Amino acid sequence: MQKVSFELSGEFVELNQLLKLVGLCDSGGAGKMLVAGGSVKVDGKQELRKTAKIRAGQYVTIGDVRIDVQGN
Repeated sequence: MQKVSFELSGEFVELNQLLKLVGLCDSGGAGKMLVAGGSVKVDGKQELRKTAKIRAGQYVTIGDVRIDVQGN
């Protein structure tokens, strides 16, 4: 599994934006499509809310990629 660290600059980041910011898709809209397709998990559970608030300490997985979200 490929691990990616993401440094949070505010209180939270929306899930679709996180996918864009780490380079897993080209736009927030493409991120929404990934989430809607059911292939994204937050803390091990399927997440279908495109703009779910992801906070420091959480992790997101899609395929064989794990994104660890860290606070500042």
